[in-house]
Amino acid sequence: MSPRVRVLWVVVVAGALGLAASYWYEGGPLLRSDAGQRALQAAASATAAKPPAGVVPAQPGEAMPAIRLPDLQGKPVDLKTAFQGRPLLINVWASWCGPCIKEMPELDRFAQAQGEHGVQVVGLALDTPEGVREFLDKVPVRYPIVLDTPGPADASVWLGNAKGVLPYTVLVGADGRILKQKIGPFVEGEIDDWAHAAH
Repeated sequence: MSPRVRVLWVVVVAGALGLAASYWYEGGPLLRSDAGQRALQAAASATAAKPPAGVVPAQPGEAMPAIRLPDLQGKPVDLKTAFQGRPLLINVWASWCGPCIKEMPELDRFAQAQGEHGVQVVGLALDTPEGVREFLDKVPVRYPIVLDTPGPADASVWLGNAKGVLPYTVLVGADGRILKQKIGPFVEGEIDDWAHAAH
């Protein structure tokens, strides 16, 4: 690719990300649509740093990668097997992420409405145990939380978040295959339609 074409490509990608960001906090229709999310995911992946050797960000249709992380008590949780047979919604967040904090009550509401056989919500905090515990004292949620250290090979990158944007959500079918990936927060009521693909 010539330098001129490369510069043009970067300008187009930056423009797409800027347009998407303008809708970010208002929950614009671009970010709520599957096509908009696919475009945003492609733009973010195209501008992301190359992941470390051996790290392959997952794509929709692929099997969820094996991810084993500690919960708040330090007990390891294998996300691939712990909730086997149920659809899984993995929401990547951090205690310092404003949009993450804003969407957590909506995630908790959705999780509580699922019952024993519905979609299992899991929060994946890219944070310290202390930071997460302190945050959950103020904004409690009733779904499981696992922890990872942010970095170029953290669990969110394996789940397809090549750019490391927060919040980031992945919907995994009961068969263990990734159905959807979402960059950005859920607005009120959006999660129900978004997760409908799991049923």
